[in-house]
Amino acid sequence: MQWSLFLFILMGQSFFFTCLLYVYHFIGENKTWDEAQKYCREKYTDLATVSNMTDMERLRKSTKTLTEAWIGLHSYPGKDNRRWYWSLPGLEFNENHARWKSGEPDDHDGRLENCVLMNDEKWKDYPCNDKHQFICYSEIKQSNKSFHLINYTLTWPQAQRYCRENYSDLVSGLDQLDDNSVKNESDVWIGVFRDTWRWSDGTNFSFRNWEYVEDLVDGQSDKTCATTVLNRAGKWSSADCNEEKPFFCYDDKLILINESKTWVEALNYCREKHYDLVSITNLHQQRWVQERVKNTSTEFVWLGLRYTFTLDLWFWVSEEVVSYTNWASGVQCDDCDMSAVMERGGRNQWFKKPDNEKLNFICSKY
Repeated sequence: MQWSLFLFILMGQSFFFTCLLYVYHFIGENKTWDEAQKYCREKYTDLATVSNMTDMERLRKSTKTLTEAWIGLHSYPGKDNRRWYWSLPGLEFNENHARWKSGEPDDHDGRLENCVLMNDEKWKDYPCNDKHQFICYSEIKQSNKSFHLINYTLTWPQAQRYCRENYSDLVSGLDQLDDNSVKNESDVWIGVFRDTWRWSDGTNFSFRNWEYVEDLVDGQSDKTCATTVLNRAGKWSSADCNEEKPFFCYDDKLILINESKTWVEALNYCREKHYDLVSITNLHQQRWVQERVKNTSTEFVWLGLRYTFTLDLWFWVSEEVVSYTNWASGVQCDDCDMSAVMERGGRNQWFKKPDNEKLNFICSKY
């Protein structure tokens, strides 16, 4: 039974493909931001969402035009509309776990304090254009270290840019801040900021690529729509939404199915109506999928990852190589009649579930 099901699954998709979960489209027509949003939602999925620097490079390479173009970022000015984020893309900021000093955050003396300093493990909000030392995080260890205290002073946006160009990002997330090498008794910038900017498609990605600090610091002007300036390395700028410009759309290859089915039923549904159950082959794809999972009606969703006892391996139904995993700690992964799910909450980690459970699922559309 195991062997025949394995062959049936793989015969459903008989060729290998590179899994891109969304594609960008440059539209050369000049439109206002609202008109561009309407166009993208009718023809594709929405105005372009950019979740990290890899996305930014893909966006730039999708056109040879060196111009200024709308993306799907829009500001809702006002202090009460600000929202806290981690600088490192993919980390969800939980205000209940913030480590503020007593009385913080406070916008002291009426200043807009949208960035965060840490001293002796406690946080305080501070103006982003002040200069301080900072701590960078490197996903790949450099000099046998993951965390690097930079002893000269920069503004918060300058510090973020320095860390992204030389390491990975400003130190972000409680797991990183709990590392003993991050402990510091002087004020240092960490990867926490707040702003009033929101993505058109409702996702919560924290990635920002502003050219000017004012776009992060201010957030109160009448320039409430974002552009990417392609002749300035794609850096972002704010503009009046009523100006007419070309724009970028994106087409999402994922669709969340809010129907509960067994794993095999979900696989058949995806293949009959779309393309396949979703595959996740790297951290960037994990972060994109977990944004969709937030809207599921079940605690877990099926992924296109299944275990075969006959061959003693996990395989993606799309024939992608299992090179990246996000299993929760303690999960024993060698069980027959089991398939992988992603949790809706927590860290969006993977668990195994019996195939006959009925859950929501995510299809790739093509």
